[in-house]
Formats: sequence, structure tokens, C-alpha cells
Amino acid sequence: MTTQEVRLWVRRLRTLRANGFHFRKQAPFLDYILDFVCFAGRLILEVDGHHHAELEQAGRDQRRDRVLSLTGFQTLRFPTRAVHEDIDPVMSVICRALDATLPIKGREGS
Repeated sequence: MTTQEVRLWVRRLRTLRANGFHFRKQAPFLDYILDFVCFAGRLILEVDGHHHAELEQAGRDQRRDRVLSLTGFQTLRFPTRAVHEDIDPVMSVICRALDATLPIKGREGS
């Protein structure tokens, strides 16, 4: 794991367990190794280094995200710089994505 992945894991993702969202790190799935995945929330998190901006790698990332979306997963990608410099906005995006997976209260029986 990169320094930024460790930072995200240790400082933030593990705290989401209290809300019922368990993330696995470096999880194998299909033909991929996912940086982080929450199976219950159908959410994949990738912390991307500078090489992900290169055209060839960006194309591979897009194909991978498309394949994973066909299995019902959403992939969120964050540059390492964002995780390193200010993790709070990163966590806000993650929490909003997880909140969207929760059942809407008051809809039962309507």
C-alpha cells in the first residue's frame, strides 16, 4: 500500500465500520486488485498516483471501471495528492456515495 492508501485506511475508512460499512484493502475481485472495496455499499475506492494520468493507463482504468460497473459497483478515484493534502473532501465524497446506497426511510409501504 502507498503512503496515501495507508493514510486513508488508518485515519478514516476503518471508522466507517461503526456505520455498517466494512472496507477491505487490496482485495482481489474478478481479475483486479482493488485498493479498497465495500461489498455492502457496492463501492470501490482507488487512490491513483500520477501514472494514472498517462493516456494508456487512463484507458485501462476506464475499461476496468466499466467492467466493474457492470457488476453493480461504483468506482471512485482520488488522486494521491487529494488524499495527502486534504482528506476531508475525499471522505465527504465517500460518505455521500455510501449514503446513496442506504434505503430511503419512509418509503416502505408507499
